[in-house]
Amino acid sequence: MLSVGYPLARVSTASAGGAEQILACLDRAIVAAGHRSIVVAPEGSLISGELHPIEPPREPFDDAAKALAQRRTRVAIDTVRAFGRIDVIHLHGIDFPAYLPGAGVPVLATLHLPPAWYPPDALAPMRPDTWLNCVSDSQHQTCPPSGAMLPPIPNGIAVEAFAATRHRKRGFALFLGRICPEKGVHLAIEAARRAGLRLVIAGETYPYAEHQFYVEREIRPQLGPSCRFIGPVGFMRKRRLLAAAQCLLVPSSAAETSSLVAREAAASGTPVIAFRVGAMAETVRDGQTGFLVEDVAAMAAAARQAVSLDPDACRAVARAHFSDIAMTANYLDLYARLADPDRAGRRP
Repeated sequence: MLSVGYPLARVSTASAGGAEQILACLDRAIVAAGHRSIVVAPEGSLISGELHPIEPPREPFDDAAKALAQRRTRVAIDTVRAFGRIDVIHLHGIDFPAYLPGAGVPVLATLHLPPAWYPPDALAPMRPDTWLNCVSDSQHQTCPPSGAMLPPIPNGIAVEAFAATRHRKRGFALFLGRICPEKGVHLAIEAARRAGLRLVIAGETYPYAEHQFYVEREIRPQLGPSCRFIGPVGFMRKRRLLAAAQCLLVPSSAAETSSLVAREAAASGTPVIAFRVGAMAETVRDGQTGFLVEDVAAMAAAARQAVSLDPDACRAVARAHFSDIAMTANYLDLYARLADPDRAGRRP
């Protein structure tokens, strides 16, 4: 298996991006199943298989930096293919058409982001034996009809790792994720203030000028004793934060395609208060594992009510529906079907 990440984001289980976390999970599962896993990703990525690193461009990440990273990714893919047999290539980046390899190897491209964010040619690939899949039913339903589209494979998380972490609730709200405008961090700050809750903001700001400007203009002026920004957190600290929080706030303006952090919160026994966008209705059981709301005022009211929800009910839903074991089994089965030499170009 050759897996290819987004050229500007390191791959690890602690990454802020969901695509990078899923790639790391699949890489680990491929190795555990006894297969060879090769990953093309930026230097510094933490994987279980063999890393074929690409040098990340200098910051900030502008159009020139993206183009350079895409060229390096194309070269890396060609180099890996030249030195041995590859059965399947799995692409995870939103810009995958820029380094789609030549014909000859089955390709699967997973759409981790809203379909409208992809260029039109990405959703109707002309390359033979190139297939697409979504990560939730709601995302799949918003895609234009395409013969290349396979059934969705819902994202999964390490449920038991989060469920096993127990902490006394500390009475704070948590935002955890990428720090950028579409994630609505400024709205989480407003909602927590209205609810009278302390807010902890954890996550990574990638070196895009727009994201950095957003932090300086919208986030830093609001920080203080009741609103802390602690930056990126590793896997262990993320588990502790999720377990100790009164609730997780997910005020995204973009259509979430699955929200891994919301699933991690449920597994931690922590209710999720989220805007009703994208796949959040597939992740949050309204009134059971959290609340789906329409605006900041409703988010603040729901955050105060979060203590009324049963942590064990949250964990039970996560165990039943969000397991990474089911997700990796589905992908491994799909890889086997794609690699079947008797398939002869038929739909897998």
